[in-house]
Amino acid sequence: MAQPLRILVTAAFLAASLSVSALAALPVGTKAPDFTLQASKGGNVFTFSLAAALKKGPVVVYFYPAAFTSGCTVEAHEFADAMDQYTALGATVIGVSHDPIDTLQKFSVSECRSKFAVAADINQTVMKAYDAVLAQHPQYANRTSYVIAPDGTIIYTYTSLDPSQHVSNTLAALKAWKADHAAGASPAASPRR
Repeated sequence: MAQPLRILVTAAFLAASLSVSALAALPVGTKAPDFTLQASKGGNVFTFSLAAALKKGPVVVYFYPAAFTSGCTVEAHEFADAMDQYTALGATVIGVSHDPIDTLQKFSVSECRSKFAVAADINQTVMKAYDAVLAQHPQYANRTSYVIAPDGTIIYTYTSLDPSQHVSNTLAALKAWKADHAAGASPAASPRR
């Protein structure tokens, strides 16, 4: 009898933990915190600037726990496979984790397939600014995706440790933003002049 009760308590705890972390993202409509981080794309290290990327169009910033773990590998593959769609929507994709840049140089080639950049937030400054720290294991980022309009406004956020919906959800948000932007329907859709 104690074993089934322990399983129920553990399941309830995990569900509550996931619910709390799902609410821990910055709200839609707020300004995204600006950041600059060392990043790698295709093994090449460079400085990624959110402000510079936003001048080119919307940006998808996705936080993930750790390079080369199973869920993060699946997610990186899905983002890599969808990069043509992101490019067609004028969007930049940047993954962010606590991993050091030398690890991300390898991850950007193998798992990201040299299609998009990943950034090293070793001090967790950006993770904390975006409220994307995994509550249960604060040394890691929570799996949280943001879509940021060119004016710096957060237009979509999604938190789930399950990597399966991050790409489809951010693409849907970008398509909706683009449709609104084309129609001039949303103040968040107008880029800064």
